[in-house]
Amino acid sequence: MHITLAFILLNGIYNSIPSVEVEPNFAQQTTDTLNYTNPVFEPVLADPTVVQVGDEFFAYGTEDNWGEEGGYHLVPVIKSKDLVNWEVAGNSMANKPDWKDRGGIWAPDVTQVGEQFYMYYSFSTWGDPNPGIGLAIADKPEGPFVDQGKVFDSEEIGVANSIDPFFMEKDGKKYLIWGSFHGLYLNELAADGKKPIGDKILVAGNHLEAAYVYEKEGYYYLFGSAGTCCEGANSTYKVLVGRSEHLAGPYLDQEGKNLLDSDSGTLVVGANKSENGYAGPGHNAEIITDKAGQDWLLYHGMAKKRPKLANGTNRRVLLLDKITWINDWPSIAEREPSFNSQLSPVLE
Repeated sequence: MHITLAFILLNGIYNSIPSVEVEPNFAQQTTDTLNYTNPVFEPVLADPTVVQVGDEFFAYGTEDNWGEEGGYHLVPVIKSKDLVNWEVAGNSMANKPDWKDRGGIWAPDVTQVGEQFYMYYSFSTWGDPNPGIGLAIADKPEGPFVDQGKVFDSEEIGVANSIDPFFMEKDGKKYLIWGSFHGLYLNELAADGKKPIGDKILVAGNHLEAAYVYEKEGYYYLFGSAGTCCEGANSTYKVLVGRSEHLAGPYLDQEGKNLLDSDSGTLVVGANKSENGYAGPGHNAEIITDKAGQDWLLYHGMAKKRPKLANGTNRRVLLLDKITWINDWPSIAEREPSFNSQLSPVLE
């Protein structure tokens, strides 16, 4: 039996064999160049963002204490050449910003702007009455990112829980989209990216956070995460999407519901039904297109059988899955994270 199976695998006919459900691999991720298995990085890279520089990718995550699995990290940065094998490059900030008395640096969003790298970040505590968003700039993707100060806080901008920034440039103008369960808002920024100008525009309702916009074939696709992010195996996080022909909206889901409505949003990826899978998949990073034209999504999730670090921190590992576009709408296969072997992105 083992010889026959090996023969079949060597001849590349494994697709004809019924798939076998396996538990996620909790060891440090290793892979050949053709296949990978989630997670692609652990123990933690929560609220990921990714930027490509030449043939390397740099990913960043929320400030966290990895405890005995890696210690404290102030906005960790990891790097890879294939989106699958990642190594820790260090902390992208040398010092925590000081424009708030206390709080964590959460949900960074990193973008190359000219020859520099801009990191918009959230500065908040749980239940913070006045969190805000700041900007740090670096000359190299691995940092150090030097703080430029506060862009705005919740009281100044008039939006409760002003965290989870996403930055983009369009037609020579800079924009920030942000928000967490008090509406997603769009605001133009000054030319230096350091302050908002003009009026804010409400683009999605109170059921979403972690905005990300992707342009494709005449549409802006607005991704957001709904549900609870941080309750271990009980987390209900999931990624929803709507689209619009205009950056300012209106954004509609596949059924025509406006994302301003609480029951709107087309599912991209949600929790696995299997107990061997992941809970709380969400807060996706930027979409990466490989050399074969395939689109890939990085996002975090927690293995249901190992959702916490020993110190109690949510073990939000980094997940990678290919996006399938069906009738011009994006989703992950089965709309669930993969935890069996998958073909790797084509990056050579």
